[in-house]
Amino acid sequence: MFQFDVEKTCKPSLQGLKNIHLFYFCVFLFLGIGIVMLYSASYSFAQRFYSNGNYFVKRQLQLAAIGLVLFLIASFIKLEFLRKFSFIFAILTAIICSLTLIPGVGVERNGATRWIQIGSFTYQPSELVKFVLPFYLAHLLDKKKDNLDKFFSGILAPIIVTGIFFTLIYIQNNFSTAIFIVFNAMIIFFLAGIKFRYFLAAIVMILPISALLVFTEEHRVWRLVSFLRPDWDPLGAGFQINASRDAIISSGFLGKGLGEGSYKIASIPEIHSDFIFSAYVEETGFLGILLFFILMLSLAFFGYRAAWKSETVFDRLLAAGLTTMLVSQMFLNIAVVSGALPATGIPLPFFSAGGSSLLTTMICAGLISNIIRTTSYEEERIRKNSFNNFSEDNDE
Repeated sequence: MFQFDVEKTCKPSLQGLKNIHLFYFCVFLFLGIGIVMLYSASYSFAQRFYSNGNYFVKRQLQLAAIGLVLFLIASFIKLEFLRKFSFIFAILTAIICSLTLIPGVGVERNGATRWIQIGSFTYQPSELVKFVLPFYLAHLLDKKKDNLDKFFSGILAPIIVTGIFFTLIYIQNNFSTAIFIVFNAMIIFFLAGIKFRYFLAAIVMILPISALLVFTEEHRVWRLVSFLRPDWDPLGAGFQINASRDAIISSGFLGKGLGEGSYKIASIPEIHSDFIFSAYVEETGFLGILLFFILMLSLAFFGYRAAWKSETVFDRLLAAGLTTMLVSQMFLNIAVVSGALPATGIPLPFFSAGGSSLLTTMICAGLISNIIRTTSYEEERIRKNSFNNFSEDNDE
């Protein structure tokens, strides 16, 4: 049976309750805005291709309900209980990622086999890696915290695990996500206290390998060229980025109004997915951007604060790793949509259509809230102990 944190030796402080409730508010507001925006951005596309304007938002609502259940489970389950199964989670995730290579199970779309299908259910296993890998790395690096200055007995195992997941995702023709999980893994390594010389060696190895992998696929080269020269192929490789930037520029201060955007109708392909932020900005304007960044920075603040206040290495690395994963994914998606980075297949958390991304986002948010709640109990316990010690000293 699952074990949940339903009893504590003391109640959380008022500040702790405030942090938890504000984090919940940010998550639920993000989720609500994302669903409303998906409805607005996807209606025309869904009506045209599925003869049902509610096609995407209906699916998203169903998955959001499942995501809320997973969020609550992740928020209250004991992390020490989950740690007992961290190795099993990693093995199962690797197996599930491997299923994309099996004909009849793996689903190919646009030249990439990134999904598995069992019956009518489709799932993208690389999304599972986004929280399983940080969880397992936090577990491993906590266990090896006294040997992190040693290569073979300290950091070799975490590097191998990261390399395995990178390879499994890369062979799905999902280079951007593979690089993304390596970036987040390196953040966790850094926070764990890995020696700088290992980071330098990793950078020396990763940069040329990444460059080589970029130039081995034609579509990656086209993306890079269209990023460097947007006018090179305005009706081909650069069409989506140019249209996305035009939508953002046309938004103004207040935007065109919810449902009034025009670029979502035919100008931006897949606007309900990876490019939904351009539809959001077109309709909400600068004020919408401001609200988005306030919510994003609030999530980052509470997540990193929980990491800073955590008493265990595992909690600290997990909170920081998952927070970095969510925030960096938002930044990366926005950078792509605005033309600041070459196009990738990274979805926008809480907004983009797709159950795989939404469920992963809700699980990550739930695990972060779990650690926020734990640290609030610990802060109150420390405060009470300090007060009791102070009282005893005065009595003497």
